[in-house]
Amino acid sequence: MKKNLLLVMMAMLSAIASFAVTDGQKYEPVNGYNLVNQWIYDRVHTTTFIRDAACNTRARTAVMSEGIIYVARSEEKAVVVGNDTLSQSVIHRFKVADGSPLPDLDLTLNGTPYTAFLGVASIGRDNFDHVWVAPMTSNVATEIPIYMVDTQTGAMTLVFRLPKGDKLERTDYLDVIGDITREKAECNVMTIGNNTGDAGSATCYRWHADKGAEEFEGGFEGDNSIEFTAFYPETKTGFSLAPVVKMVLGTTDEDRYSGELFYIDCFDSAPVLYDVSGSLIDTFEEVPHELQPQLTANGMAEFTIDGKNMFTYVIAAYDGNGHGCQANIVELGEGMSLGGMKKYWQIPADSLGKVSDTGLRIHCLNVDVDKENGEDVATIFTFKAYNGMGVYKMGKNVGGSEQPGTKGDINADGVVNVSDVTALINKILGTATYADATCDINADGVVNVSDVTALINIILAGN
Repeated sequence: MKKNLLLVMMAMLSAIASFAVTDGQKYEPVNGYNLVNQWIYDRVHTTTFIRDAACNTRARTAVMSEGIIYVARSEEKAVVVGNDTLSQSVIHRFKVADGSPLPDLDLTLNGTPYTAFLGVASIGRDNFDHVWVAPMTSNVATEIPIYMVDTQTGAMTLVFRLPKGDKLERTDYLDVIGDITREKAECNVMTIGNNTGDAGSATCYRWHADKGAEEFEGGFEGDNSIEFTAFYPETKTGFSLAPVVKMVLGTTDEDRYSGELFYIDCFDSAPVLYDVSGSLIDTFEEVPHELQPQLTANGMAEFTIDGKNMFTYVIAAYDGNGHGCQANIVELGEGMSLGGMKKYWQIPADSLGKVSDTGLRIHCLNVDVDKENGEDVATIFTFKAYNGMGVYKMGKNVGGSEQPGTKGDINADGVVNVSDVTALINKILGTATYADATCDINADGVVNVSDVTALINIILAGN
């Protein structure tokens, strides 16, 4: 029976294990913290990603929410609407735990397929795990519609049409902080204007709604946008093409979702911290040369673990010199300064890929910090369109205390192979008594079938 169970489980997991391998890298502990790659699905470490529907230049952004990864792809599925054949937007889904695919969400609006041009160029979540999408808008569009997505059915609900006001610029990527429904908290939405005919555009859009408010208003003291005049480096006069904005959580309950501080990242510079007056607060000017990001990549995120202020940012896009779609994880300096940052790791240590995504610029980074066995553990998701994605875990006891090459050696015979899978299944069935710490391969605090998936991935990665 055990043999049959093993064969059945191996067959069930083969599709997962064929791509959800690890990056095979050893990340040395830093300041008492470990980092492990849970899984990776990309051009460098797998062979199937390039054939997946999520590997497409119309699949530009992704987000992690409540244990699921959502990859938004515009204009994917052919549908007939009336006498026309149109392309419906789709969201591809994967499990955060092991990368295994879930059924796609075919997006609908008012009961009909959602077929807008670049209709889901931007996908994200608010701080209450409402998943939202927004389209690219042109420099003649006067409003930006933003939709909330039913993550079970794919049905979209219009939250609001955000007016641009007098300044009309193209918009690509949005950020939302607070509660997009305004039921539990205020909500702020931001995006950066850009114009292919004017790479020096300096327009920043912002909208605000109080808790309980029915409508949004201009987020710059009632105005929908302002023109920035301070840049880094000082020679810059605008935000260049396809810039990214990311609002920072406030430090008190009162200002937690105010978004009064935010980063703006452009493909020709590094992340810059601003406030709502447009003033420049912090830059990479004092950051050591070896930590300076290379050009053509946009993306960053702050997070806190055990009271330490951490920052992850893209160091290079597909065309980086010696790099391919990677990000640094650093601890910020005193007073959360960029200049005092200390590098912990680079993810992945090798690369996600080095293939042109046709200039999409954005690199999506999400971080969740939760308690596992009573300790803070950060789950870090990295996604670069057309090149790949992966999930990493950071914590004091993540990955246990194994020496290199011994993780997954359940039966302690000095090698990690299919006999260890049998041993792990016996542990799960209750017919073996191997230690929980040895069997908890994915370090999530429990021993179950997901650890079998993780162990198979380790075995395949080593072959």
